[in-house]
Amino acid sequence: MPRLTNHRPTWAEVSLSALTENYLTLKRHVAVNGSPGAPLMAVVKANAYGHGAVECARALAACGADWFGVALVEEGVELRQAGIAQPVFCLGGFWRTQGELILAHNLTPALFRMDLAEELNARAREAGRVVDFHLKVDTGMGRLGVPVSEVAEFAQALRTFDHLRLDGVMTHFADADGLDPEYTERQIQQFNRAVLIVRELGLRPTWLHLANSAGLHAFPRAHGNLARAGAAMYGLTRDVLSPRREPLPLKPVMSLKSRIVLLKTVPAGTSLGYGCTFTTVRESRIATLPIGYADGFHRAHSNHGRVIVRGYFAPVVGRVSMDLTIIDVTDVPDDLGAVELGDEVVLIGEQNGGRISAEDLAEQIGTISYEIVTGVSARVPRIYE
Repeated sequence: MPRLTNHRPTWAEVSLSALTENYLTLKRHVAVNGSPGAPLMAVVKANAYGHGAVECARALAACGADWFGVALVEEGVELRQAGIAQPVFCLGGFWRTQGELILAHNLTPALFRMDLAEELNARAREAGRVVDFHLKVDTGMGRLGVPVSEVAEFAQALRTFDHLRLDGVMTHFADADGLDPEYTERQIQQFNRAVLIVRELGLRPTWLHLANSAGLHAFPRAHGNLARAGAAMYGLTRDVLSPRREPLPLKPVMSLKSRIVLLKTVPAGTSLGYGCTFTTVRESRIATLPIGYADGFHRAHSNHGRVIVRGYFAPVVGRVSMDLTIIDVTDVPDDLGAVELGDEVVLIGEQNGGRISAEDLAEQIGTISYEIVTGVSARVPRIYE
């Protein structure tokens, strides 16, 4: 049982052993599918998908992670300040004011705007340095990147910057987890075309990377020489990986738990929660949990979510409020004894054979598992195992 000193009894458990095992499983998968020895980037953006960036990165570094991927320069700085020495790639590029941070912390940015190339080159010239970057190509995602039709002009202009070095070309898949592989195959073709253009201009990128978790699972031809493992590394699979391929043996990394802080029996006809959206139809045993939507348990779970108590499912009743959630434990059998104050309640995870995954919660409220785990807020302490 985790020890929460001077803290309310709501916490997230993060299994670093499951995380590192998942990373090694994904790396073996890349090797088996035609890229033996290829590096694998561990993506720890968004606080490692809610799991804790520094703690996760340290564990992954200890098991031999080759690269780290972040979204923001600020996230890269956090890793460097925590002692992470591996290459750190900033997937989302950088802002005009962040050139000095890139230099100071030896970060590798994605680059897709000429004005930012000019800015970074100027900062590098002042420092007497040459900065590596990866050209981000838009092959069909439509968010960031240089369109393939503009790669020749963009790459030609890059050759004029003597303090920048194009060390990689990358893109991002839009639908690698989908049932129809055709769109992703077109993206792969477009990427290969962009790489050929770059090379014909005399540029020699070291790294070519296309594949996210879904891509490295379903498209072996897209591994390049550097793949990127994100959500799958945290054991998110059902809405991350393609159903067209055999699933990978990945383990969930995060559990979310709380404890019963109030337990009472109420008569039929009792209204519960804001708006009186639930009224008991029988005498009911009602429990209150110190967790709410400010912690990441969505308000959308009101009146149709469920949790696990003593291995059994118990429904959420009434509206989930900011700090508290009400559950009905009337039907939890007493084969292990009656439900009591202080009993552990599982919102994500397993208990005595009962299981709720982040994917389950996502399906209940019409979202994806990424949003569930990244939404577990900072006021929920992470317990690392």
